[in-house]
Amino acid sequence: MRNVASFLAAVNLVCGVAHVAGGAEPIDIGSRLELFVDDYLIDGLSGDAQLRLHKPEAKEVAIMTDKPWEGNTCGFYTIFQDGDLYRMYYRATNHDVLIGQSTHPEFTCYAESRDGIHWSKPELGLFEFQGSKQNSIVWDGVGTHAFTPFKDANPDCPPEAKYKALGVTLNVPNSPVPVSRDEHGLYAFQSPDGIHWALMSKVPLKGAFDSQNLAFWDATLGAYRAYWRIFTEGVTDADNWKPAGYRAIRTAVSRDFVEWGDSVDLTYVDSPNEHLYTNAIQPYERAPHILLGFPTRLLNTSQTEPTFMTSRDGRTFHRWDEALIPVTAPEDRDGNRSNYITWGLVRLPHSDREYSVYATEAYFVAGGPHSRVRRFTYRVDGFVSVRASAQGGHLVSKPLLFSGRKLVVNFATSHQGSLAVELQDTKGKPIPGFTLADCLPLNGDEIEKTVAWKGGADVSPLAGKSVRLRFDLKDADVFSFRFGE
Repeated sequence: MRNVASFLAAVNLVCGVAHVAGGAEPIDIGSRLELFVDDYLIDGLSGDAQLRLHKPEAKEVAIMTDKPWEGNTCGFYTIFQDGDLYRMYYRATNHDVLIGQSTHPEFTCYAESRDGIHWSKPELGLFEFQGSKQNSIVWDGVGTHAFTPFKDANPDCPPEAKYKALGVTLNVPNSPVPVSRDEHGLYAFQSPDGIHWALMSKVPLKGAFDSQNLAFWDATLGAYRAYWRIFTEGVTDADNWKPAGYRAIRTAVSRDFVEWGDSVDLTYVDSPNEHLYTNAIQPYERAPHILLGFPTRLLNTSQTEPTFMTSRDGRTFHRWDEALIPVTAPEDRDGNRSNYITWGLVRLPHSDREYSVYATEAYFVAGGPHSRVRRFTYRVDGFVSVRASAQGGHLVSKPLLFSGRKLVVNFATSHQGSLAVELQDTKGKPIPGFTLADCLPLNGDEIEKTVAWKGGADVSPLAGKSVRLRFDLKDADVFSFRFGE
């Protein structure tokens, strides 16, 4: 698949991403969930209404890297749900700051959990460390610098490759473990069970790779996506690690995880060039046509902080410049590379109102033998909202086509706040029976609440017709909406 641009354009048409200039052609959203993580569906905001970034709430420490084969520079964590099990993979390293060297080679380690809160490190018996195989090392060999697995959702995936991973071997100047030019690069792996891994091949992509480089099956696209680290501006040899220009992100797609299309550098709607390390890009489970990313920004020579970005085509992202987790909170995040959000967004069994993400802390702590991963939580769909204060504000959507019998919203108001919705024709004229005056105001905090008017909640007479939505907010947030049955 070499013509990546035409392939993606065709997919975008299927997903309702393309529409004619000027927004005259309605966007077909069908019955899919739509989040206000960008302005794609918004024609205008007025009054006090604005898009507002939300930050995850800090919870408990999930794991400490306190085993002899782990250490204070563990990183590049991957977390995903696999049935009733939650799996975690990460690079295990330890750096003695007094002598300026690593105390043992890099390994890939494994942990698991039944609730996403309490984690165990099983003795896998696969690889030897200090004369014993009683450890949680799941891979040792080529690719251990940033071994990043995923469970393959491709319906045609063979059983022996149900789990896949990208791993990295680096040619870094002055590395304690020399790596040849030929060894440097990205490698593909497969596994039938997520524990026993086998090398597939070297991946024919070029980049710096000194980060968490990842891939996943994109069901909306019908292909694999990969995202990895590059340097821009001044890099003349893409096969080698060269610290020049900006640390940036590149992507490519593949139908078979072997042959990859042309590489494309990510672009951003209105964000400045910044050093970005990890990308943590993934489809959002509830709205898989939207990709979420949690890229880590390098602040100076060592400090990092995670940010948030979204995309509908996988190449152009809306990136929020505000930090999700500042280096001052909650603790041990202001040191060398001590503030990354891991790759993974999971729902835990104890709550259906939130998603959990995880972030690192206490990396590279002088004299400290451990690093940590802390859990954070988001409200379901709660990454960005349309927000208005008590002064009130309005949102009017672009023309939309929908299917279904009801309109459901995810919203929160103060005790005195309210939300009302009006359906309009394409010219902005209220549709009789669905005006603001007819709407029964919403108040409270609901993940899924059906909007009703005096005549009821049935909107099916308007299904398949071009309509606009108007949201009127007073001291309220709206996170998402969906038409459905």
